[in-house]
Amino acid sequence: MRQFRPSELAAYIESGHTPVLLDVREPWEWNLCRLPGAILIPMGELPARAQELNKNAETVVICHHGVRSYHAARYLETLGFDNVVNLSGGVAAWADEVDPAMPRY
Repeated sequence: MRQFRPSELAAYIESGHTPVLLDVREPWEWNLCRLPGAILIPMGELPARAQELNKNAETVVICHHGVRSYHAARYLETLGFDNVVNLSGGVAAWADEVDPAMPRY
């Protein structure tokens, strides 16, 4: 599975790529901060809602520190998603590397 650091993802998006940004955090976390354009499917809901996602789309999975997203991305791979990327460091690292104004928790 590929992984992006937040600065790499920001540059990738700036260069015109449009991956699906899948946030697997809980709604209370989502309400505190999120990446622009991300969609929320909490990790616990992913098995029931994975069909909402396009298996062929490049999908970057996001969480707080990159651990839940890693596991969620591995799960998506077992379902046949072949273009999944984990956001290493999660939104915490995004705040450090890309958007220092992003709220932290």
